Amino acid sequence: MTSPLKSLVATGTKLWLDSIDPKLVALSKEQGATGATSNPIIVANIIKSGQLDAQIRQLHSDGQGPEDIAWTLTDRLVSDAEKVFAPVYEATHGNDGYVSFEVDPLLEDLKLGPPHKERVARYIELGKKWSKGHPNRMIKVPATPAGIDALEELVAAGVPLNVTLIFSERQYLAARDAVWRGAQRLKDLSRFKSVFSIFVSRLDVYSEEHVPALGTEAQGWVGIVNAKRIWKLNKDFWTSKKLPLDQEMIFASTGTKKPSDPKWKYVAAFAGSDIETNPPETNEAVAQSGQSFTRMIDQWPAESILKAIDQHVDFQKLEEFLMNDGLKKFADPQKSLYELISMKAQQKA
Repeated sequence: MTSPLKSLVATGTKLWLDSIDPKLVALSKEQGATGATSNPIIVANIIKSGQLDAQIRQLHSDGQGPEDIAWTLTDRLVSDAEKVFAPVYEATHGNDGYVSFEVDPLLEDLKLGPPHKERVARYIELGKKWSKGHPNRMIKVPATPAGIDALEELVAAGVPLNVTLIFSERQYLAARDAVWRGAQRLKDLSRFKSVFSIFVSRLDVYSEEHVPALGTEAQGWVGIVNAKRIWKLNKDFWTSKKLPLDQEMIFASTGTKKPSDPKWKYVAAFAGSDIETNPPETNEAVAQSGQSFTRMIDQWPAESILKAIDQHVDFQKLEEFLMNDGLKKFADPQKSLYELISMKAQQKA
């Protein structure tokens, strides 16, 4: 009998783990995962487990401060995960098998971040730095004004990109067009690869709290409908370009927030195409669910639900609110990571 996760993969979904914990990476590969993503919270959770204590003490004794240690450890963890998925990368000629590396989230800190032009320049500089020598590493850049303005140059430099923190069609279109401009500057498109991470569950949390007029029938559908509409836009655009590699959507934030929802609600909704980055706990729930997944990516809810969403949800307001909230969640974990490393560095073995 096929396992639930393998049945998900069989629909055409690529499964990427939302972690770079070495043990979870190995397990997810066995379960059918073909890639992984990272962020400061993930790195902090690995550090909290104690498995990196010796490395932290050694780096500290070598004279590295908390910031340098954070980036050294992130680089090592991502590099180790890249080795696990390198055979996938080679077998698919660069269409899969990537591990995402998030560049400095503090560039978007509302108080500490530099002016716009400097942010753009830093995104380009760091993207080139951290991707060099890592063919199956994707550089994660947020769909902020500065992030989007850096995309063309990064793509033109041959950097594979994961454009993250996308909540709206407007953001997606701005990011996609910048990526395509960069691609048109490449002499060789054989390894041109980009993905666009659309966040899902946060939209439903937003609509529950801020759009009561939506009504009970349509509540819980905003994230799914928004992501499927953007998926369709993306599929149509890139299909027309006839490129060697797929330029795909990542369905992110697929963990459910409402206790009454099945843990695999969003996993099931997007089955059949592109990429899902599921948190470990979501994968665990799916693995134990007994579910057999079928293609649902191109299935839509009732017309009345679509009309209610279009009538009541102001996506500009939604984007503004979720971006402000998202940037706080983007930058604060990096500060917490530095604090955690500072504390760990002082501890004795």
